[in-house]
Amino acid sequence: MRGTPGRVLLLTAAVALTALAATVVGLTLPTGLPADDPLPGPARFGIGVAAFAVAQLARLRFRAGSGMVSITWGEAALIICLYLVPAGWLPAATLLGAGAAWTVLSLAADRRPPLETVRIATSLTAATALAVTVATALGTPLLAAPTPELALALVAGSVTYLLVSAWLGGVTVALRHGVPIGPPLIAALRGKLLMFVGNVAVGLGVVALLEIDARWLLLLPPVLWLLQQTYRHRLGADQERRSWRAFAEATAALNQLDERGVATAAVAGALTLFGAELVDVDVARGDGRWRRYRGDTGGQVVDREVGPPARSGTDAHELVRPLTVGATRVGELRVRFPRTASPSAREQDAVAAFSDALAAALHDAATHRELRLVTARSSYEAVHDPLTGLLNRAAMLGKGDQALRQRAHDHPVALLLLDIDQFKEVNDTLGHAAGDQLLRLSANRLGGLTRSGDLLGRLGGDEFAMLLTSVPVLGGRTAPMAYALRQAREIAERLAAPTEVAGVRMSVEVSVGVVVADAGTADLTELLRRADIAMYQAKEGGGSVAAYDSSRDAASTDQLALLAELREALATDDQLVLALQPAVDLATGAPTGVEALIRWRHPRRGWLGPTDFIRPVENSEQLGTFTRYVLDKALAVAADWARQGLDVPISVNLSARSLLDPRLPAEIGEALRRHQVPPRRLVLEITETVVMSELEIIDEVLATLRSMGVQLAVDDFGTGFSSLAFVTRIAVDELKVDRSFVIRMADSPEAAAIVRATVGLAHELGLRVVAEGVETAEQRLALAELGCTAAQGYHFFKPMPADKIGAVLGSLLDAAQGNVFPLRADGAS
Repeated sequence: MRGTPGRVLLLTAAVALTALAATVVGLTLPTGLPADDPLPGPARFGIGVAAFAVAQLARLRFRAGSGMVSITWGEAALIICLYLVPAGWLPAATLLGAGAAWTVLSLAADRRPPLETVRIATSLTAATALAVTVATALGTPLLAAPTPELALALVAGSVTYLLVSAWLGGVTVALRHGVPIGPPLIAALRGKLLMFVGNVAVGLGVVALLEIDARWLLLLPPVLWLLQQTYRHRLGADQERRSWRAFAEATAALNQLDERGVATAAVAGALTLFGAELVDVDVARGDGRWRRYRGDTGGQVVDREVGPPARSGTDAHELVRPLTVGATRVGELRVRFPRTASPSAREQDAVAAFSDALAAALHDAATHRELRLVTARSSYEAVHDPLTGLLNRAAMLGKGDQALRQRAHDHPVALLLLDIDQFKEVNDTLGHAAGDQLLRLSANRLGGLTRSGDLLGRLGGDEFAMLLTSVPVLGGRTAPMAYALRQAREIAERLAAPTEVAGVRMSVEVSVGVVVADAGTADLTELLRRADIAMYQAKEGGGSVAAYDSSRDAASTDQLALLAELREALATDDQLVLALQPAVDLATGAPTGVEALIRWRHPRRGWLGPTDFIRPVENSEQLGTFTRYVLDKALAVAADWARQGLDVPISVNLSARSLLDPRLPAEIGEALRRHQVPPRRLVLEITETVVMSELEIIDEVLATLRSMGVQLAVDDFGTGFSSLAFVTRIAVDELKVDRSFVIRMADSPEAAAIVRATVGLAHELGLRVVAEGVETAEQRLALAELGCTAAQGYHFFKPMPADKIGAVLGSLLDAAQGNVFPLRADGAS
């Protein structure tokens, strides 16, 4: 804490009163001069005044703590005046001589306040009074011949003068700056020691010369000048050595790993190194905020948030340095020096060097802080899902296994695996941002349902897992499963509470698979596998919750095996085969196109239709390979037709996931070039899921395919609420009426209306329309009456192998040219 001016003023007043009292008392004492003294009293008093004035003017200064310490020839002047001037006159001579000298110094250089000049003059006067008292008590120095006893008395008086003047100066510094008296007092005595010895030697030498022959004094000025330079050099060297040591210690203290440590060390170091009254270290944060660390001579450092430093001017007693590393501004350093000790050029250089070291330390601390944050963030992200903040799959497995090991082997645990129903539709219709919002909402609701000891994580996509470790053990073997099912139903009910996602109010429905087991019987991977089977049981059963049924386990394992076998089938050329079904013109019987359907001739399972394996394929990483395989086979067939002179398009169904791949158009283009099939002969049938989607990537892929000349057909048209919107957004070539409307149109006016509307829409837009699933002649006739132009189904042809389709197409073309229309698959008319 800073000292108060009142205490300094009180000390000054007390010293001034003491000095004045000593002056008055001294002037009233007998002079002790002989009656025949050749030198009049006023002359001797003038010599005293001059001696004390010259002694002060020939000062040397150095910094001690927060102030400047001046060392003078005062002891030499004291010894000489004790020999030449009556002792009682010396306080008055000191007051006048020192007062005049310090007034000149203040006006010429220091610019000290008048009160400060008074304090110094009266302090020196008080010191002289005490020194005179001690010296005269031990001897009578006035005009006395030098003797060892007299020299001892003069030395004792000099020591008294040194101690009293140094003590008074130290007390003033301590009171003014709020620091202990010890450091400035010791610094003053250490700096004065050599000069004190020289002063005593000079004083005694002058007395001896006066006693021997005063003319020898003519040789004294060069000696005094050399001594002054020696003192100056020695004092400068000592101060330089101490300054560099302090600078090294202050900069070494900056090696901290955090901002507060660096700034606090900088404030403390600058206060000590520069003897400053106040030090501010303003630190620029990465977020634009600033924090100020401030310390004064009291030693306490406080910090607070501040605005950016104002670019105002500074006075001569304040140094301000911006803290920069390269082009990056990391802060600002402000050092305020005492009013009595303006910074020298050397100190300005030192502040500049210190600020550079501080800037580097603050920059390193900020870098280290960012590194810690990145490390912490990386550690967090390594075990947490970035979207929901829940445990990720790896962390869930690791922590889950750890939780299982911490339970007794026969302690029951339950695992709930949740999957959001129709989540893909939310993504496709409202966009992925809405899907992410739905996932975060679900995670928050699930987090509110967890209990102490439970683990909750997001496994990926729309799957969440909750491990219940506090499952009750009382109530028999069925109690744990009953508890787990109750928890699962509660979760399903809570999640189903209506909410708003992307401006659409909806209810989140989930399928929950539940598995209960003893902690020592399975790891979390196995529990997840069982819960996954139970979850699919819930989906297939139409309920929201299902418990694990071990009898269904084989079916799930079989599906995994099927995917592995599909990988082998894709590597061969004889298992996956095409079944081709023509579509015919209802008026002429000419083929309008052929749909390629995939069949699997499994070496052990026999013939497998699309319903046996397509859905698992669409949900696996093999979809891309499978799609390219089917396209390649279909284009090979189309190329063979071209060689036979048949110009008939071939249709291939595309999964919605396939259209999420921006590389798809390029892959299809390369396949068309490889088989030399014109793009117009390839028709890609888009599923209803794609029709309902508004994802930008799907629209871009479809637009690219259209620009290549590939035809697009909308399959199952009429079953989705956004079908009409889709055909206005993406140009297509063909609409395929879903078989459900064709089958019911004879008995359902609504189904017939949908067929009629679809046909009318197609005619208005200039599109082909094909009715699927035609199985009877009545359906064919009804479609013809409604204006439908083409159809496919068992009434015409069943799907057939590729080696037979060429002959069928040729016969259809021949029959159309001869106006003979085969009405049945056996070719009878």
